Amino acid sequence: MAALAPAATVGSVLSAGGADRNDLQVLLAHTIGVTRTKLLSNPQVQIHPAQLSSFKSAHLRLQAGEPLPYLIGEWEFFGASFAVSPAVLIPRPETELLVEQALQLLQPGARVADVGTGSGCIAVALALHNRSITLTASDAAVAALQVARANAQRHAVSPRIQFVHTHLLRALGEFDLICANLPYLTTQEAAELAVGRHEPRLALDGGADGLQLIAELLATAPAHLAAGGAMCLEIGAAQKAAVCGLAAAAFPAARVQVLPDLAGHDRLLVIQDSP
Repeated sequence: MAALAPAATVGSVLSAGGADRNDLQVLLAHTIGVTRTKLLSNPQVQIHPAQLSSFKSAHLRLQAGEPLPYLIGEWEFFGASFAVSPAVLIPRPETELLVEQALQLLQPGARVADVGTGSGCIAVALALHNRSITLTASDAAVAALQVARANAQRHAVSPRIQFVHTHLLRALGEFDLICANLPYLTTQEAAELAVGRHEPRLALDGGADGLQLIAELLATAPAHLAAGGAMCLEIGAAQKAAVCGLAAAAFPAARVQVLPDLAGHDRLLVIQDSP
């Protein structure tokens, strides 16, 4: 980014360049505490020196590869804003497919598990869009659960979500719907992912074949899924055959299907058990 004058304006900062223009706009709007729309409609507004210094520091971190959501401390998912930190995976648009499908499967008063909740974006989104359900959100990372609890409070759904520090479904009860976006990258893929240098490895690394936790969850799920219940699991684009085999072994009488994301990649494993 070019040198900025002490009395820099919104317009001069944005025209200085040095990063993705959309990212610059989001970062600057966050720094000075306005909406992106207001920022762009007032290019002549001068930026306070302290805000300019803060922006320049954050911009250097952005150029160094630090993800924008971590710099601003929040990210949008399923139409709502969620707090994020390096303790949790940044919510991805692909995961919205899981929420959409889960909402279609929910029955009134359903008991729902969100396994490996991370930021809590799945559990909170479900709670926001279906007021009749109760949820249990589990995670093996205490720091992730702190972020998830904060997001539940942020959206006033805390009374309907129980947060549990545990491994997958261990010590949990029975559910009508089990959702999970578990790590599905191979260890090598996780190591090569650029953003993975900043996101928690626990949330990315699915073992040598990417299926370590998914396979474990599917093996233990029959003891926790109510008759006629369903599961929604996000998977990697090349894992369809493997996960369908695991699902069929765990639920031989169930309907098993894999749905594509908007890019046409296999993304969501859906299991509907027989009553």
